[in-house]
Amino acid sequence: MSLAAVSAHLAEAAILLDFDGTLAPIVDDPAAARPLPEAVPVLTDLCRRAAAVAVITGRPEAFVRDVLDVPRLEVVGLYGLSAMPPLGDDVRQAIAAIADDEPGAEVEDKQVSIVVHTRRTPDPDAALARVREPVRALAASHGLTSFDGKFVIEVAPPAARKGGAVQQLLDQLTPRAALYAGDDVQDIEAFDALERSGVESCRVVVVGSGTPERLIEVADIEVDGPLGLLELLHVL
Repeated sequence: MSLAAVSAHLAEAAILLDFDGTLAPIVDDPAAARPLPEAVPVLTDLCRRAAAVAVITGRPEAFVRDVLDVPRLEVVGLYGLSAMPPLGDDVRQAIAAIADDEPGAEVEDKQVSIVVHTRRTPDPDAALARVREPVRALAASHGLTSFDGKFVIEVAPPAARKGGAVQQLLDQLTPRAALYAGDDVQDIEAFDALERSGVESCRVVVVGSGTPERLIEVADIEVDGPLGLLELLHVL
């Protein structure tokens, strides 16, 4: 796994990036998240030189495009599930009730998925631990999946996985080399998809508050926050 290989074959390479914590610093209010100002020129230049540059995120595609105006950038929003119907009102109401029992917890409704955030609670880790099991049980009872992130737990259709979205992109693009950068637990699945693909690849962990140790352990390269990632991408 080599950054040099990706750089050497950049014209035939796919550069795949997470959004929150990777291009945009983590903030308390998800709606306030914005990529670093340096992201636009770096990604614009990279889009001219690489075969493909894509953002893979649980955010809606429209949100990412509104805050990241980069020509030729591909955006896979909602893990590729944007065409699916919204979750039922019974699921939405039950999750809201769970969050209401945890002071400071907030619900982000993406229609095809729903997220409970605990970052603004007095003790985010403890709050996440308390809501995790009831949210997981609710998801399972409706044939849905649930997964953790940094002070969040998300409920979505079973196909909503970062690794699957990365695999689909790799299948479509058939690049000679690929780089993936991320900062959270779901990005382990993306790293695994990259490894299974058989292409020359580089797995980059963007280290910040709450980055899981397992992601750091399996990464090929470690950078310090979104600025560190942009510095790395700039020299490709």
